[in-house]
Amino acid sequence: MINLTKILAAILVLLAIALGGYAWMLSRQAPAPIAATTAPSTASTKTQQAQVYPVVVAAKPLPAGQAIPADALRVERLTINPAGAFQDLTVAAGRVPVLDLAEGTPVMENQLVSGLALRIAEGERAVAVKADEVMGVGNKLQPGDFVDVFITLKSDGKDVDRSQARLLLSRKRVLAFGNASVDGLPSKSADKSGAQQAQRAEPARTAVLAVPVDEVNRLTIGDASGKLLLALRNPTDLSEPDPKLFADLPTALQPVLAKAGEPRRAPLEGLDRAQAGLTAADLVTGGNGPALRPQAAQARVASGAPRAAGPARTGLQVEVIRGEKSETVNY
Repeated sequence: MINLTKILAAILVLLAIALGGYAWMLSRQAPAPIAATTAPSTASTKTQQAQVYPVVVAAKPLPAGQAIPADALRVERLTINPAGAFQDLTVAAGRVPVLDLAEGTPVMENQLVSGLALRIAEGERAVAVKADEVMGVGNKLQPGDFVDVFITLKSDGKDVDRSQARLLLSRKRVLAFGNASVDGLPSKSADKSGAQQAQRAEPARTAVLAVPVDEVNRLTIGDASGKLLLALRNPTDLSEPDPKLFADLPTALQPVLAKAGEPRRAPLEGLDRAQAGLTAADLVTGGNGPALRPQAAQARVASGAPRAAGPARTGLQVEVIRGEKSETVNY
């Protein structure tokens, strides 16, 4: 009995020693799985930190309102990829920033001019005129169409002595009509939203036309003096009136005459002609209204100037005195 007890005690001691050794072995091997588990996470973090994106940035300060030259941009690899940033230099070159951009600043879409202004050709201006169903061809006009602008003038006893209707401007491009414009035409797909349908259904109140800058005066005075009518035309019809058949309208401001010995100056064009302006009377009469005699030839000095003797005149004579000058009108 005593031997059996000793044997059991010895077995228990050996078992305890074995368990202790096993526990010691496990304690030595435990860090290895942890290190193996954390190693991929650390490598993934380093990979994320090392990831970069090509982004177009300003190579030098870019002033607002001036086209960006290609040599003013460069591509840098950044750890961030801003929304609206460019990856290609050729896409951003030539665009116009709306605010000053410092050197090294990423160039983004919302920092550049966009919209209708980019659809206007050089030398043109976008001009809005009042529109209604009749003037807008029954609201059938669409952005991108070409129209002729007619004007109707009713006699008012002042600038307009006779009622008339005529072509004012020919083949002008419609940039916008109502809420639709060439920079964002409503989608023609079947899944177009209800908001877009509502915009197209709303009656248009304005039409925006692309007009050469030297013809803007015609349109603005015509809109103020008479009633405009837009006539829709086929875009493939390129016919226009022959300018050689009609004399140019005189300008409201007369250019400075060339000095003696200087070559004769060319007729006003573009912005210079727009600056010179146009009068409503010349628009109505085509510049062939009643000629005004030079005031110096009409006026005679009233005070202290002897009147020249002449043959007796019959009929009614009226002397008109304006300040220190007077003139006699025979009826």
